[in-house]
Amino acid sequence: MSAAKAPDGYDASDYPPFAVTVDLAIFTIRDGHLKVLLVQRADDPYAGAWALPGGFVGIDEDATTAAWRELAEETGLERFDGHLEQLATYSAPERDPRMRVVSVAHVAFAPNLPDPRAGSDAAAAHWWDVDDLFLPGLTLTGDPTDAPDLAFDHAQILTDAVDRVAAKLEYTTLATAFVETPFTLSELRHVYETVWGVRLDPGNFRRKAETGSLATKDPGTDPRPTGGRRAAVYRPTGTAALQPPMLRPDGARAKTTATTGGPR
Repeated sequence: MSAAKAPDGYDASDYPPFAVTVDLAIFTIRDGHLKVLLVQRADDPYAGAWALPGGFVGIDEDATTAAWRELAEETGLERFDGHLEQLATYSAPERDPRMRVVSVAHVAFAPNLPDPRAGSDAAAAHWWDVDDLFLPGLTLTGDPTDAPDLAFDHAQILTDAVDRVAAKLEYTTLATAFVETPFTLSELRHVYETVWGVRLDPGNFRRKAETGSLATKDPGTDPRPTGGRRAAVYRPTGTAALQPPMLRPDGARAKTTATTGGPR
């Protein structure tokens, strides 16, 4: 299908220019903690501050393509198996001091993502514990006393992204995207506990998992050595919606009424 031509009399210069960027909130579980990938900016604005991987969308690419490209350029991570979706569009007029910039933010999560390496546009790249970040619009379980400064409005984007992941676990089966298949119910419960920041009763979780659409039992057993009886293993059911839902308990990670903003 050929590209449509601009109508006669249309002049693009009649409209103020602005740029489109992408930002990626990429989560994984490491060492029992919910981690997010951040890069340390090498250049102004916000040189030295930490930020979500991202950058400008090229004139010949869509937002998703730009997101994967920027991830590889800034962190050395290539496209990975896992879940990726658009989070929201951030368009506050003063969010970027360089010019009018609209960001299409994405959220992704996958198990066992490797260590990043800083690319050409970053001074460093690191998996940060979510609880070690200053996200004033989110209930956290850690002590972000020494939290790094976050560039632009990335504290707000991260607040929204963490809550999106926590909410996804309530109503969808995407918790299985945090573990490798096959998995044990203990591993799957650990995903919920890590993302929500709470402890769950193992027996209640098992009943909900086995009677709902979260996981289906695999005919095998856990091949990994445990020193005791091998545990049963499970696989994703292949369905997207979680029926019945598994709602966040009191005290779980969630958005608050606090005002989110840029770096402190």
